[in-house]
Amino acid sequence: MKVLKFGGTSCGTVDSIQSVLSIIKGNLEKGEKIAVVFSAMGGVTNQLIETGKRASVSDLSYFDLVKAIEERHFNVVRALIDVKAQSKVFANIRTIINELEDLLKGVSLIREISSRTADLIVSFGERLSTTLIYEILHAQGVDCQFLDARKVIRTNDSFGMAEVDFDTTNRLIQEHFAKTKSLQLITGFIGSTDKGETTTLGRGGSDYTGSIFGAALNSEEIEIWTDVDGMMTADPRKVKNAFTIPTITYSEAMELTHFGAKVIYPPSLQPAFAKNIPIRVLNTFNPSFIGTVVSRQAEPSEYIITGISSIDNLALVNLQGSGMIGVAGVSGKLFTILAKHKISVVLISQASSEHSICFAIDPQYSQQVRQILETEFASEIAIGDIEGVDIQENLSVIAVVGEGMRHHTGVSGKLFSVLGKNGINIVATAQGSSELNISVVIEKKDISKALNVIHDTFFFSQVKTLNLFLVGTGLIGKALLNQLKGQANYLSKYRGLKVNLVGVMNSRKMLVTSDGISMDSWQETLDAMGKPAELWAFVEEAKRLNLPNSVFADCTADKTIHNYYLGLFESNISVVTPNKVANSGRYEDYALLHRTVLKKGVKFLYETNVGAGLPVINTLQGLIASGDRFEKIEGVLSGTLSYIFNNFKKGVKFADIVREAKVKGYTEPDPREDLSGMDVARKILILGREIGLRLEPEDVTILKLLPENCEKAPTVEDFFNELEVSNSYFETMVDEAEAKGEVLRFIATLEDNKITIGVKSIGKTHPFYMMDGADNVISFTTKRYHDRPLVIKGPGAGAEVTASGVFADIVAIGSYLA
Repeated sequence: MKVLKFGGTSCGTVDSIQSVLSIIKGNLEKGEKIAVVFSAMGGVTNQLIETGKRASVSDLSYFDLVKAIEERHFNVVRALIDVKAQSKVFANIRTIINELEDLLKGVSLIREISSRTADLIVSFGERLSTTLIYEILHAQGVDCQFLDARKVIRTNDSFGMAEVDFDTTNRLIQEHFAKTKSLQLITGFIGSTDKGETTTLGRGGSDYTGSIFGAALNSEEIEIWTDVDGMMTADPRKVKNAFTIPTITYSEAMELTHFGAKVIYPPSLQPAFAKNIPIRVLNTFNPSFIGTVVSRQAEPSEYIITGISSIDNLALVNLQGSGMIGVAGVSGKLFTILAKHKISVVLISQASSEHSICFAIDPQYSQQVRQILETEFASEIAIGDIEGVDIQENLSVIAVVGEGMRHHTGVSGKLFSVLGKNGINIVATAQGSSELNISVVIEKKDISKALNVIHDTFFFSQVKTLNLFLVGTGLIGKALLNQLKGQANYLSKYRGLKVNLVGVMNSRKMLVTSDGISMDSWQETLDAMGKPAELWAFVEEAKRLNLPNSVFADCTADKTIHNYYLGLFESNISVVTPNKVANSGRYEDYALLHRTVLKKGVKFLYETNVGAGLPVINTLQGLIASGDRFEKIEGVLSGTLSYIFNNFKKGVKFADIVREAKVKGYTEPDPREDLSGMDVARKILILGREIGLRLEPEDVTILKLLPENCEKAPTVEDFFNELEVSNSYFETMVDEAEAKGEVLRFIATLEDNKITIGVKSIGKTHPFYMMDGADNVISFTTKRYHDRPLVIKGPGAGAEVTASGVFADIVAIGSYLA
């Protein structure tokens, strides 16, 4: 014998009821002996509750609701029963509806609704749905009977959540089934007192009905048919990677369902648990799927935990005071008071110092609890033994559940670590000695983010997902996306990292979606679906989504975008950028950004600020971390100026070299921006700050390269003309260098806490003597690298190498997540 229970979504529409009928008939065709329990049609119970409320205030619109309920059932009759047989079925349903209307009319007349009457009103949902399905099956020739559960389930008179008299109920169920061989179609959710008064079994009571019948009949299995593929590792509406748990123990299921997993109702497990009857959770809309089996002992799992559940909205009550320390009976008094007022406590946490006790409750009882405790502990509060009652709202609780946790060390550490890395503050925590459940209370706004990072950590620990927001799709941004796309398989296989592009913005359009944007077609998707670009809106959307492991990549040259970095850090979003503005502005702003990064535990990576793809910042930071001390830093830090002076020799006009560099795309549209040395100044300033110097932009001395007439030329064309006019000025520089056997280089120097930038004549022993192309070169003279400086040399500009540096920074953040 198996007992099948179908929920409200299964009984909600013509299509779903057809699926239910198919499942029932499929079991009968296989020779299975079954009994079937039904919930009300989806949404009908809430409608019935509303009819009672309206009738109790003589709001005659309850008639409209009753008519809507009737019409839903009639529509199923019209669709699934032959026209010739419909009139009889309509009459049967109409008889039940008439009884409901008479009851509501009485409520309307006396303008009052008791809990007993409320139970009777909501009982019509299951009575109607079960009658409907009975009529359909009967019309199709199935040997079946309608069984009103009130005939066999005996309860006390605690209306709304009645307690079952199992001795009487089991006897009545067994006697009934002994008298018949027909398929029993049973109303869920309802029972009756020994006086014949209708009662309900509480929220989710139809599950309970299925379990009661299964236990009474010693069923081999109880099937709970719902609208999901069994019990999931997490709520699939919040965690897209959630998957079905094949097997789970009674204890684990109880923990998960207590903390919000809505698939089955916790009390429904009790009768089955007592009889050791497995419960299988199945999907009416995917009946071939194996679902989840809940039993005394689950199959071994590869995962440490079984599932994650949550209660989205709760309040945390804290009672504290020095007078509680060492005083026996405070906890006893507290929870006795709460029990007396029927206040359910979700979670309890107490420090070993006994200075405080905190517990979580439904927020709707917050003010009631405050008043109760302030009254009951008035004397303790008056003398200062208890400081008062503090209630914090807008909180959520997450429960990490699994029998496997007791066999593994470090589960709590792993949980707290991943939450901390994502900036999720833990308000309270609780763990039982059974190690079956670790519960954490967090801010409600972080619930989705927390569920996802915990789920990824414990179920997909081999691959971490990093959510990327990219601003700037010029040469660097496009190159970065191509590199990420090309290396996706490598990152997943060898680095355990998946980069999910969730936001992209250029100068015209922006698009943000938590579902992700394909890197194969990001341009087409942005053009088709993007909104007008507004940087503030893009940043706000990134913050609002509050996605785990978020990284903001700034691949722009925008002079103001750095103003948004602080807000991103405060929202626990890391930043990766080749944009130098944030690190080369006022020192006070620079220091605030870096302090915030440390405080929030996020990353601010900018390797490409100085040497594009060259490992300059990482090398410098590594030397500092190992205890080395810097004596001097020299660098050719501009690819443009490197190219110009590597090719500027005797007999060559300086104007021709600059013009050639411009044609090759090495310079800005106005080459004076490069020749001014300002970009080099920002780079050496960043290096100075990295080694701990408090430097401002004005502390950088730039020795002018250009004569005044060149600097003040009104147009670029005029500028080149002035270079021609000033050719002797540059020839003199080259002649003097060659006379000494030296070459000219545009060098930034940091020494004795001072920075100077300008053209220098250097000899063959200098590490910058042998250079070509547009390479950058940096020399670190330190305590360890004193006689022979550490030199880093290579391409210091270009979209591909810069993008590769940004790429490396993104991967570095991914490694931090592990």
